[in-house]
Amino acid sequence: MSDGMPDSLIPYDEIVQEALRAVVGRVLGSILEAGGLPGEHHFYITFKTQVPGVDIPQRLIERFPDEMTIVLQNRYWDLSVDAQRFSVGLSFNQVPSKLVIPYSAITGFHDPAVNFELRFQATEDAAPEPHDAAENDGAVAAPVEDGSNVVAVDFKRKK
Repeated sequence: MSDGMPDSLIPYDEIVQEALRAVVGRVLGSILEAGGLPGEHHFYITFKTQVPGVDIPQRLIERFPDEMTIVLQNRYWDLSVDAQRFSVGLSFNQVPSKLVIPYSAITGFHDPAVNFELRFQATEDAAPEPHDAAENDGAVAAPVEDGSNVVAVDFKRKK
């Protein structure tokens, strides 16, 4: 960085992204527990279709080879939520489909009823890369110089 600030050896941006994706899981879990969406709430969820762990019908992958947005509002079924992913039944052109979406694939979450929106950096690989065991007596790691130390979070509220 040109302003003399040292680069962080802690991946803050990745930690924040993971925490914000957990918000989506928590919201979906509360909908599951309540048995449906309250009031006028509904969700637009955008995700990358090629991220490992995404399981959607081939016809949808052909139609949306990179990214897809689904709407959870009136007609969905079999919502299931865990710590890593959610699954839901939706109909596309009158054809019922089951979708399994890991939170790491999500790039956007929007609830237009209250103008709440989260945007995420795209995560191309859901699983962490394998690495050697930590050796605490080794040399200090070199800082990453990719400029990815800024995370934009925009919380919008209706006035």
